[in-house]
Amino acid sequence: MALNLEDKKSIVAEVSTVAASAHSAVAAEYRGLTVEEMTELRVKARNEGVYLRVITNTLTKRAVEGTEFECMADSLVGPLVMAFSQEDPGAAARLVKEFSKEHDKLIARVLAVGGEVLPVEQLDRLSKLPNRDQAISMLMSVMKAPIEKFVRTLNEPHAKFVRTVAAVRDQKQA
Repeated sequence: MALNLEDKKSIVAEVSTVAASAHSAVAAEYRGLTVEEMTELRVKARNEGVYLRVITNTLTKRAVEGTEFECMADSLVGPLVMAFSQEDPGAAARLVKEFSKEHDKLIARVLAVGGEVLPVEQLDRLSKLPNRDQAISMLMSVMKAPIEKFVRTLNEPHAKFVRTVAAVRDQKQA
């Protein structure tokens, strides 16, 4: 079914709005995937906070104009599904990487983060970026470490004194 001009404008506006607020984008070739597999991919994307859209390359180029993903416009060739990370930067890359393990027909073609196009080999690295909860956990552990060391340092003279007294007691009892 062909899209009329109004439908195309609404699609471009929707994708442009999403791209303006997205952290990263992955364009993947989906040639050969069945309808059931694409439905499964869409369900996983929805659950992980990834905006997924099959859109023509011409409309994608218009949608990403003026966003940080404008850099990927020249690399959009062939049938592509666009995945935009809404919540954390690595979500789209994780989705494509995990789904392509089970379905070898899904192939990442273009990655973009922070206004830069990354080589496709960086998909694994991008997918390992921590999500929000993991990043907060890492930050808290880094903030907690100096305090723990300080408390152990304050406690050590008392503990050493008790060990010394216990050693003297044991020596006198022997």
